Amino acid sequence: MKRVARTAATITLAGGLVLSLLPAAGASAVPAVTTSAATAASSSASVEERRTYQPRKRFAREMVREGAADTSTSNVEHVRELQYRLTWAGTYNGPITGRFESRLTGAVKRFQKRHKLRITGTANAATWEKLIPRTVRGRGAVPRACKLRNGWRVCYDRSRHQVTLWNKGKLWNSWLVRGGSASTATRVGRFEVYYRNKDHVSSLFGSPMPYSQFFSGGQAFHGSGLMMDPFVGHSHGCVNMYIEDARQLWLLTAHRGLKVRVYGAWS
Repeated sequence: MKRVARTAATITLAGGLVLSLLPAAGASAVPAVTTSAATAASSSASVEERRTYQPRKRFAREMVREGAADTSTSNVEHVRELQYRLTWAGTYNGPITGRFESRLTGAVKRFQKRHKLRITGTANAATWEKLIPRTVRGRGAVPRACKLRNGWRVCYDRSRHQVTLWNKGKLWNSWLVRGGSASTATRVGRFEVYYRNKDHVSSLFGSPMPYSQFFSGGQAFHGSGLMMDPFVGHSHGCVNMYIEDARQLWLLTAHRGLKVRVYGAWS
């Protein structure tokens, strides 16, 4: 008679009782090492996914990998931002398309190698943490008022389409944005957020302005349902952000006082 090898599994119960389990006759035994390896790999991947986007952490962004795309204002994967930032970092020389293709994977790998990160081609939390502060442009032009060591401050550079967030003098994060047109420019000066509305709708244009934080009359930082590329088009005076970025700014600052500084030539 042909013997079928069966693998026993043991479970230790309370009181030290050991229960031995055998698969039914004829059942195939799966090597424990294969299951363990698959479980470990799955566990490792899930841990990385959970760590992908913790919006309150410094320089946080969602994980993005090859195949992702910015397809609409409600589905922004930060691919354009990644392309812009890697261009400024000197590892990407392709077009700004909002599509994560093989050329961008190579650029991510070059950046990771340069900064001694694990080379995966995926823009994970560790990659964004290195990339964002290294691609904040015009650091020398940031007003001293933004870096004061008391409280939170958000500063908008009109010429570079860039917002920086500071906490007690420490750069906390930065986002790509767009401001008002030449005829409805975002006002320069020192301000403070005086009104917030998570679900605001414009009384003038009837358009949603999610995560609005008003700082000067009707001008606010808010998520935009129109902006796909921060360097294309303008607002009516507000600081347009990707909706996810406006939510991130909201989570970080909506429960506290927030000083605002707007500076730089119009662009």
